[in-house]
Amino acid sequence: MSSDTDHSETTQSATGSSRSPPIERIENLLGQTAVAVRGALSRWDGRVSFLALTVLYLLTYLWSVRHLTATGTGRFDLFVVSDPIGMAVTRQSAFLFEPIARVEAGPIIYLFSPINVGIGLALGVLVGTTIAVSIVSWRSPAACRIGTGAGATAGIPGLISGFACCGPQLLVVIGLQASAGLIAAMQWMVPLAVVSLIATLLWVGSRVQVAPASG
Repeated sequence: MSSDTDHSETTQSATGSSRSPPIERIENLLGQTAVAVRGALSRWDGRVSFLALTVLYLLTYLWSVRHLTATGTGRFDLFVVSDPIGMAVTRQSAFLFEPIARVEAGPIIYLFSPINVGIGLALGVLVGTTIAVSIVSWRSPAACRIGTGAGATAGIPGLISGFACCGPQLLVVIGLQASAGLIAAMQWMVPLAVVSLIATLLWVGSRVQVAPASG
């Protein structure tokens, strides 16, 4: 009986040891990434970068999908659909939903869609966080606890993913007016953008040097 018990404990110990390292590595990576994000957002340049890029991304996202335009007639007007809940979940295309209200204020026309705003804001937060961490890690690696040699290299993928994955926003930058078909096609870049930005944050996090706890 004692032999069976020892064998069972040995098997459980071996199984636990074979499973714990990957989980532990993932937990460490997430913890290191959180350290990098907190370090970046604790500085004024990190906070300014985060807020500015989050707002800028959201505005350009809405502009690129033609929910924010400068085609108003100069009047002030508000229109809300009769069934806002049903309309809010009606899709125009992948990751693009129908607006439930139209606001005209002078030259600006804004079509409000809560889900589109949520998608744009979520992407904006990822873009803002990624580039804020990248900028701070480049300017002051110690602020994010990133090694001196890794600071500059950590900023490169963050800047690339933050701008290159912005799909529809590129249309705003180069001044093209998106057609409905082009908008629908580019909406499929949303999952790619999310994966790219999260992967970049984790890549930077993997270079964070966390000192062991003393005592």
